[in-house]
Amino acid sequence: MKRLRLTSATSVVLIMLCVMYFITYLDRVNVSTAAAGFGKEFGLSNTQIGLVFSAFAYPYLVFQVSGGWVSDRFGAKRTLLFCGGLWAVATMLTGFATGLVSLLVARLLLGLGEGATFPAATAAMSRWVAKERRGFAQGITHAAARVGNAVAPGVIVLVMTAWGWRTSFYICGAISLVWVAVWHLTFAEHPQDHRRITEAELAILPPPKPKAAKVPWGPLLRRMAPVTIVYFCYGWTLWLFLSWIPQYFLHSQHLDLRKSAVFASAVFFAGVIGDTLGGVVTDWLYERTRNLNRARSIMVSVCMFFTLVSLVPLMFTHELYLCLLCLSAGFFFSEMTIGPMWAIPMDIAPQYSGTASGIMNTGSALAAIISPVLSGFLIDSTGNWQLPFVGSMVLMGLGVVLAFRMRPGVRFETDAAAGDVAATHQRA
Repeated sequence: MKRLRLTSATSVVLIMLCVMYFITYLDRVNVSTAAAGFGKEFGLSNTQIGLVFSAFAYPYLVFQVSGGWVSDRFGAKRTLLFCGGLWAVATMLTGFATGLVSLLVARLLLGLGEGATFPAATAAMSRWVAKERRGFAQGITHAAARVGNAVAPGVIVLVMTAWGWRTSFYICGAISLVWVAVWHLTFAEHPQDHRRITEAELAILPPPKPKAAKVPWGPLLRRMAPVTIVYFCYGWTLWLFLSWIPQYFLHSQHLDLRKSAVFASAVFFAGVIGDTLGGVVTDWLYERTRNLNRARSIMVSVCMFFTLVSLVPLMFTHELYLCLLCLSAGFFFSEMTIGPMWAIPMDIAPQYSGTASGIMNTGSALAAIISPVLSGFLIDSTGNWQLPFVGSMVLMGLGVVLAFRMRPGVRFETDAAAGDVAATHQRA
């Protein structure tokens, strides 16, 4: 496939989505580093801090499916303009918190604002990204999210030491508002309506898809159920890492704030590489085999297995650099699943890609509610910082098996005129 210039319309759209993913995760995980500041100021326990970590996930979970439907119904442009303004305000309000309750309110508002972002982005990609590059697009955008994870600890520590933890939220919120303004100026809902689109770009993009008048909720929910469960297994490890890795190096390994930020960033940068490589590999497998089950399901299963294996040594060692290696390898292989996983909703249900991806992401959102709080409770109860990783290993083992039930090569078909919904085999 001919490579497109970075200044082409399709490239600009992908770059803007990458920036959005970066900002949403910067706004989402800055709290895990800032916890060293507000946790001490407000006298919070690890269980209470875990509740703050997970609070955003309640509305985030609720708005996954409805947000996906909204993006399919009203378009990715308007959806992300509204969401971007809301999460920017929520981020700034976190800096004005006066205690546990106000922190929880701000985080709930953040979840409300970010709930529809990834489904809306997937809906945009279904129009703006060629089928053969879906894995790469999902991998590179999520890699940008992991850059946000990796950058957050170091940057937030620098801001905290200079101006305090509150200022870090003011700065992140302002960055979000800038993105909203640029998105409004650069994005068009349909590629053919973009003023800078070329015929060469249109030739490689999917044909315009009809607007989905009615979502067949029951059949679509059943079809996406295995995918959602597998994504829950992945999400458990993701939110354990995003919430507690900075605190793990600070308290379990007894590093100072700056060093713990450096080590946490090293783990998250391994995820950046995993996201990018995972997208490239799944597209390469699909191009070579023309078999979506091999390119998606088998790849996810293999990566989850290696995640499990990477985390096992944590149960037997506390040596700093060996733990760093295990955590980095675990996060790397876990993130390699992202490219194939987020391509699956577009493979299975392209007409309902926003809704389907929202259904899938409820798995991760549910994990985001349970994993940080349960991990904090286990740490408070036992004083053992290794114990939460046992849950990750168990769920990764479950994901290894269940990944084969996702069947991305079986496309979800609906005949709107007849009101029928059927699944028919499709290779390619």
